[in-house]
Amino acid sequence: MEASTQSIAELTRLGLTTYEAKAYVALLGRDSFTAAEVARRAGIPRARIYDVMRSLIDRGFASSRPGDVIRYAAMPPAAAVGRLLDEHRSRMKEIESTGSELIERLEPEFDSGRHHTEPLDFIQVLRGNATISQYAADISEKAREEILVFTKPPIALPVQENVKGLAGVKRYRARSIYEIGLLSDPATVEGIRRFIEAGEEARFVEELPLKMALVDRSLVMFALDDPVASGAEATMMVVEHPALADALRITFETVWERAITFEEALDAVRSGRDHRRK
Repeated sequence: MEASTQSIAELTRLGLTTYEAKAYVALLGRDSFTAAEVARRAGIPRARIYDVMRSLIDRGFASSRPGDVIRYAAMPPAAAVGRLLDEHRSRMKEIESTGSELIERLEPEFDSGRHHTEPLDFIQVLRGNATISQYAADISEKAREEILVFTKPPIALPVQENVKGLAGVKRYRARSIYEIGLLSDPATVEGIRRFIEAGEEARFVEELPLKMALVDRSLVMFALDDPVASGAEATMMVVEHPALADALRITFETVWERAITFEEALDAVRSGRDHRRK
Protein backbone atom coordinates (compact mmCIF):
# COMPACT_ATOMS: atom_id res chain seq x y z
CA MET A 1 0.00 0.00 0.00
CA GLU A 2 2.83 2.38 0.87
CA ALA A 3 4.56 1.62 -2.46
CA SER A 4 1.30 2.34 -4.31
CA THR A 5 0.88 5.65 -2.49
CA GLN A 6 4.43 6.64 -3.39
CA SER A 7 3.92 5.63 -7.02
CA ILE A 8 0.71 7.68 -7.23
CA ALA A 9 2.49 10.72 -5.79
CA GLU A 10 5.39 10.37 -8.23
CA LEU A 11 3.10 9.92 -11.24
CA THR A 12 1.24 13.05 -10.16
CA ARG A 13 4.51 14.99 -9.99
CA LEU A 14 5.29 13.83 -13.54
CA GLY A 15 2.00 15.25 -14.82
CA LEU A 16 -0.88 12.80 -14.34
CA THR A 17 -3.93 13.91 -12.39
CA THR A 18 -4.53 12.18 -9.06
CA TYR A 19 -7.40 10.12 -10.52
CA GLU A 20 -5.29 9.14 -13.54
CA ALA A 21 -2.41 8.05 -11.32
CA LYS A 22 -4.71 6.05 -9.03
CA ALA A 23 -6.41 4.33 -12.01
CA TYR A 24 -3.10 3.40 -13.65
CA VAL A 25 -1.69 1.91 -10.43
CA ALA A 26 -4.94 -0.04 -9.99
CA LEU A 27 -4.63 -1.40 -13.55
CA LEU A 28 -1.23 -2.89 -12.72
CA GLY A 29 -2.93 -5.42 -10.37
CA ARG A 30 -3.85 -7.90 -13.14
CA ASP A 31 -4.19 -8.37 -16.89
CA SER A 32 -7.38 -6.29 -17.32
CA PHE A 33 -10.30 -4.70 -15.49
CA THR A 34 -13.70 -3.28 -16.25
CA ALA A 35 -14.21 0.43 -15.60
CA ALA A 36 -16.35 -0.37 -12.55
CA GLU A 37 -13.60 -2.59 -11.13
CA VAL A 38 -10.99 0.14 -11.65
CA ALA A 39 -13.24 2.69 -9.96
CA ARG A 40 -13.72 0.41 -6.95
CA ARG A 41 -10.01 -0.51 -6.61
CA ALA A 42 -8.79 3.06 -7.11
CA GLY A 43 -11.48 4.84 -5.07
CA ILE A 44 -12.61 6.96 -8.04
CA PRO A 45 -16.27 8.08 -8.35
CA ARG A 46 -18.17 5.96 -10.92
CA ALA A 47 -19.34 9.15 -12.63
CA ARG A 48 -15.72 10.07 -13.41
CA ILE A 49 -14.15 6.74 -14.27
CA TYR A 50 -14.89 6.69 -18.01
CA ASP A 51 -13.39 10.15 -18.52
CA VAL A 52 -10.32 9.05 -16.54
CA MET A 53 -9.88 5.89 -18.60
CA ARG A 54 -10.23 7.76 -21.90
CA SER A 55 -7.57 10.19 -20.73
CA LEU A 56 -5.21 7.35 -19.77
CA ILE A 57 -5.67 5.80 -23.23
CA ASP A 58 -4.99 9.15 -24.92
CA ARG A 59 -1.83 9.62 -22.85
CA GLY A 60 -0.51 6.11 -23.61
CA PHE A 61 -1.01 4.64 -20.12
CA ALA A 62 -3.83 2.23 -20.90
CA SER A 63 -5.48 0.29 -23.72
CA SER A 64 -9.06 -0.93 -24.13
CA ARG A 65 -10.31 -4.33 -25.21
CA PRO A 66 -13.70 -4.40 -27.00
CA GLY A 67 -16.38 -6.90 -25.93
CA ASP A 68 -19.76 -7.10 -24.31
CA VAL A 69 -18.08 -5.20 -21.46
CA ILE A 70 -15.06 -3.07 -22.33
CA ARG A 71 -11.99 -4.04 -20.36
CA TYR A 72 -8.93 -1.92 -19.72
CA ALA A 73 -5.28 -2.91 -19.39
CA ALA A 74 -2.21 -1.01 -18.26
CA MET A 75 0.51 -0.21 -20.77
CA PRO A 76 4.07 -1.22 -19.72
CA PRO A 77 5.53 1.33 -17.27
CA ALA A 78 8.68 1.81 -19.35
CA ALA A 79 6.63 2.92 -22.34
CA ALA A 80 4.00 4.88 -20.38
CA VAL A 81 6.34 6.76 -18.05
CA GLY A 82 8.88 7.14 -20.85
CA ARG A 83 6.25 8.99 -22.88
CA LEU A 84 5.69 11.41 -19.98
CA LEU A 85 9.42 12.01 -19.72
CA ASP A 86 9.63 12.69 -23.45
CA GLU A 87 6.90 15.31 -23.05
CA HIS A 88 8.85 16.96 -20.23
CA ARG A 89 12.08 16.93 -22.25
CA SER A 90 10.33 18.51 -25.21
CA ARG A 91 8.76 21.15 -22.97
CA MET A 92 12.11 21.86 -21.31
CA LYS A 93 13.75 22.41 -24.69
CA GLU A 94 11.02 24.90 -25.54
CA ILE A 95 11.51 26.65 -22.19
CA GLU A 96 15.30 26.81 -22.64
CA SER A 97 14.88 28.19 -26.16
CA THR A 98 12.40 30.80 -24.95
CA GLY A 99 14.69 31.69 -22.03
CA SER A 100 17.71 32.12 -24.30
CA GLU A 101 15.76 34.36 -26.66
CA LEU A 102 14.47 36.39 -23.72
CA ILE A 103 17.99 36.89 -22.34
CA GLU A 104 19.27 38.03 -25.74
CA ARG A 105 16.38 40.50 -25.97
CA LEU A 106 16.69 41.87 -22.43
CA GLU A 107 20.49 42.08 -22.07
CA PRO A 108 20.87 45.13 -24.39
CA GLU A 109 18.16 46.96 -22.44
CA PHE A 110 19.89 46.11 -19.16
CA ASP A 111 23.29 47.27 -20.46
CA SER A 112 21.77 50.47 -21.79
CA GLY A 113 20.08 51.15 -18.47
CA ARG A 114 23.39 50.94 -16.59
CA HIS A 115 24.55 54.06 -18.44
CA HIS A 116 21.54 56.14 -17.42
CA THR A 117 21.81 56.96 -13.73
CA GLU A 118 20.33 59.80 -11.75
CA PRO A 119 22.95 62.53 -11.20
CA LEU A 120 22.35 62.55 -7.43
CA ASP A 121 21.95 58.82 -6.79
CA PHE A 122 24.85 58.96 -4.32
CA ILE A 123 22.87 61.25 -1.99
CA GLN A 124 20.21 60.18 0.51
CA VAL A 125 18.18 62.21 2.99
CA LEU A 126 17.19 60.51 6.25
CA ARG A 127 14.55 62.00 8.53
CA GLY A 128 13.49 60.92 11.97
CA ASN A 129 15.52 59.79 14.97
CA ALA A 130 14.49 56.13 14.60
CA THR A 131 15.42 56.01 10.91
CA ILE A 132 18.76 57.70 11.50
CA SER A 133 19.58 55.49 14.47
CA GLN A 134 18.84 52.33 12.49
CA TYR A 135 20.88 53.50 9.49
CA ALA A 136 23.83 54.43 11.70
CA ALA A 137 23.66 51.02 13.40
CA ASP A 138 23.63 49.26 10.03
CA ILE A 139 26.61 51.31 8.84
CA SER A 140 28.59 50.51 11.98
CA GLU A 141 28.07 46.80 11.29
CA LYS A 142 29.24 47.13 7.67
CA ALA A 143 32.31 49.31 8.36
CA ARG A 144 35.62 47.55 7.82
CA GLU A 145 38.46 50.06 8.34
CA GLU A 146 37.48 53.12 10.33
CA ILE A 147 34.73 55.47 11.45
CA LEU A 148 35.41 59.12 12.32
CA VAL A 149 32.65 60.91 14.21
CA PHE A 150 31.70 64.43 15.30
CA THR A 151 29.19 64.02 18.15
CA LYS A 152 27.10 66.94 19.36
CA PRO A 153 23.60 67.27 20.75
CA PRO A 154 20.85 66.50 20.07
CA ILE A 155 21.81 62.83 19.68
CA ALA A 156 19.38 60.48 17.92
CA LEU A 157 20.79 57.45 19.75
CA PRO A 158 22.34 58.16 23.15
CA VAL A 159 25.94 56.97 23.49
CA GLN A 160 25.09 54.67 26.38
CA GLU A 161 22.42 52.91 24.25
CA ASN A 162 24.54 52.41 21.13
CA VAL A 163 25.14 48.68 21.53
CA LYS A 164 26.02 47.97 17.88
CA GLY A 165 28.45 50.86 17.78
CA LEU A 166 30.14 49.59 20.94
CA ALA A 167 30.60 46.16 19.36
CA GLY A 168 31.89 47.75 16.16
CA VAL A 169 34.85 49.56 17.70
CA LYS A 170 36.47 46.17 18.29
CA ARG A 171 36.48 45.49 14.53
CA TYR A 172 37.66 48.82 13.09
CA ARG A 173 39.48 51.94 14.18
CA ALA A 174 37.03 54.38 15.74
CA ARG A 175 37.85 58.00 16.53
CA SER A 176 35.25 60.34 17.95
CA ILE A 177 35.29 64.02 18.81
CA TYR A 178 32.61 65.03 21.29
CA GLU A 179 31.35 68.41 22.41
CA ILE A 180 32.52 68.79 25.97
CA GLY A 181 29.06 69.83 27.14
CA LEU A 182 27.93 66.21 26.80
CA LEU A 183 30.01 65.41 29.89
CA SER A 184 27.50 67.22 32.08
CA ASP A 185 25.33 64.10 31.90
CA PRO A 186 26.66 61.21 34.08
CA ALA A 187 25.01 58.54 31.90
CA THR A 188 26.70 59.93 28.80
CA VAL A 189 30.04 60.06 30.62
CA GLU A 190 29.77 56.38 31.48
CA GLY A 191 28.68 55.56 27.92
CA ILE A 192 31.71 57.34 26.46
CA ARG A 193 33.95 55.65 29.01
CA ARG A 194 32.71 52.23 27.87
CA PHE A 195 33.46 53.13 24.25
CA ILE A 196 36.99 54.20 25.18
CA GLU A 197 37.55 51.00 27.15
CA ALA A 198 36.36 49.02 24.10
CA GLY A 199 38.99 50.72 21.91
CA GLU A 200 37.56 54.02 20.72
CA GLU A 201 39.92 57.01 20.58
CA ALA A 202 38.04 60.01 21.93
CA ARG A 203 38.72 63.74 22.17
CA PHE A 204 36.70 66.77 23.17
CA VAL A 205 36.17 70.34 22.01
CA GLU A 206 34.00 73.21 23.13
CA GLU A 207 31.91 73.25 19.96
CA LEU A 208 31.69 71.28 16.72
CA PRO A 209 30.48 72.74 13.41
CA LEU A 210 28.02 69.87 12.77
CA LYS A 211 27.23 66.24 13.53
CA MET A 212 29.11 64.01 11.14
CA ALA A 213 30.40 60.47 10.54
CA LEU A 214 32.98 59.37 7.95
CA VAL A 215 32.95 55.66 7.14
CA ASP A 216 35.80 53.82 5.41
CA ARG A 217 36.95 56.97 3.58
CA SER A 218 33.96 56.83 1.24
CA LEU A 219 30.64 57.46 2.99
CA VAL A 220 29.69 60.65 4.83
CA MET A 221 26.74 61.26 7.13
CA PHE A 222 26.12 64.78 8.39
CA ALA A 223 23.27 66.71 9.95
CA LEU A 224 22.06 70.09 8.78
CA ASP A 225 19.30 72.26 10.15
CA ASP A 226 16.14 71.46 8.18
CA PRO A 227 13.83 74.48 7.80
CA VAL A 228 10.95 72.19 6.77
CA ALA A 229 11.13 69.26 9.19
CA SER A 230 10.03 69.53 12.79
CA GLY A 231 12.77 70.60 15.18
CA ALA A 232 12.10 67.54 17.33
CA GLU A 233 13.11 65.18 14.52
CA ALA A 234 16.64 65.03 13.12
CA THR A 235 17.55 65.22 9.43
CA MET A 236 20.69 63.58 8.10
CA MET A 237 22.35 63.73 4.68
CA VAL A 238 24.16 60.60 3.49
CA VAL A 239 26.65 61.02 0.66
CA GLU A 240 28.71 58.17 -0.76
CA HIS A 241 31.52 60.14 -2.38
CA PRO A 242 35.23 59.48 -1.66
CA ALA A 243 36.32 63.01 -2.68
CA LEU A 244 33.92 64.61 -0.21
CA ALA A 245 35.00 62.10 2.44
CA ASP A 246 38.66 63.07 1.88
CA ALA A 247 37.86 66.79 2.23
CA LEU A 248 35.91 66.29 5.45
CA ARG A 249 38.62 63.99 6.79
CA ILE A 250 41.01 66.94 6.62
CA THR A 251 38.49 68.92 8.69
CA PHE A 252 38.28 66.09 11.20
CA GLU A 253 42.07 65.86 11.57
CA THR A 254 42.34 69.62 12.08
CA VAL A 255 39.76 69.56 14.88
CA TRP A 256 41.36 66.42 16.35
CA GLU A 257 44.72 68.15 16.73
CA ARG A 258 43.31 70.94 18.88
CA ALA A 259 40.95 68.71 20.92
CA ILE A 260 41.67 67.43 24.44
CA THR A 261 41.52 63.93 25.92
CA PHE A 262 38.70 62.41 27.96
CA GLU A 263 40.49 62.84 31.29
CA GLU A 264 41.51 66.41 30.41
CA ALA A 265 37.92 67.18 29.47
CA LEU A 266 36.59 65.74 32.74
CA ASP A 267 39.09 67.80 34.73
CA ALA A 268 38.18 70.91 32.76
CA VAL A 269 34.45 70.39 33.36
CA ARG A 270 34.98 69.89 37.08
CA SER A 271 37.21 72.95 37.43
CA GLY A 272 35.48 75.15 34.86
CA ARG A 273 38.78 75.75 32.98
CA ASP A 274 39.16 76.51 29.27
CA HIS A 275 38.43 73.35 27.29
CA ARG A 276 40.87 73.99 24.44
CA ARG A 277 44.22 72.25 24.09
CA LYS A 278 47.10 74.66 24.80
